[in-house]
Amino acid sequence: MSKILVTGGSGLVGRHLRDILPAAEYISSKDFDLRSEADVKTLCEKGWDHIVHLAARVGGIIENINHPAEFIEDNILMNTLLLKYARLNDVKRFTALLSTCIYPGDYERYPLTESDLFNGPPEKTNFAYAVSKLALAAQIDAVNQQFGSRYNYLIPCNLYGIYDKVDEKRSHYLTALIGKIIKAEREGREFIQLLGTGHPLRQFMYADDLARVIKGCIENDITESFNVAVSENLTIRQIAEIALEATGNSQMELRFDDSFPDGQFRKDVSNEKMLRSFPNFEFTPLADGIRTVYQYYKSHNIV
Repeated sequence: MSKILVTGGSGLVGRHLRDILPAAEYISSKDFDLRSEADVKTLCEKGWDHIVHLAARVGGIIENINHPAEFIEDNILMNTLLLKYARLNDVKRFTALLSTCIYPGDYERYPLTESDLFNGPPEKTNFAYAVSKLALAAQIDAVNQQFGSRYNYLIPCNLYGIYDKVDEKRSHYLTALIGKIIKAEREGREFIQLLGTGHPLRQFMYADDLARVIKGCIENDITESFNVAVSENLTIRQIAEIALEATGNSQMELRFDDSFPDGQFRKDVSNEKMLRSFPNFEFTPLADGIRTVYQYYKSHNIV
């Protein structure tokens, strides 16, 4: 049986993956500091067959704007050290998780494909984080080219799920939105306040769907790198309206504060390459996923 290590095991995707791949070993920053060369060296000497690298320093738009140096430093260190010592310890397979924010911030056509990856700079509001992830793609490609390894990376669209942090500064947009809806219910308010204009377009995927793709890559020894994303691309306002309907709050008013930045207007990616490897894959419908998270948060008193 393969010996599998998953970094970022306490994060959103890590916890969803643990539910369906319990035999792997899951670590978090409490176990090893992946910015420490000594820690990473020790970790990679444990004889892994496959490392799934999910760990990253992440945050929302405001966090990215206020702490760009920390985002790029921490992520470059983690990615570089883990990839280096995986290679030096002859880890046969390495799968890293990137983000669609690494794609060019302003492009002439959409959806973006994997061949567009290095065709322009990422959007400025999360530029440092995006560059650290883009560098990891280049590092993996370079290692494969020089050493003949079969490492790969997955580029998911925006995520949400039951295990996300409910923190308006650090949560993914949709998770924060669900938290705001629950708080408004509890406080008897008839509206929710959202940042920006509501006009940008986004793809949102339930994190369990990504976990299923990762598991499929491991079990079927898929070594290609590709986008992982739903086909639908909706405005922030449309997503919020679906969330209100799915949670039984269609009467609530949406208020947008356009003094805050929207971030990238659109960054939708093609899932055509992914579906060649997973031709029968079915994504969780957005309303169903939102309803699942909403019910989970309420039943567990998370918000």
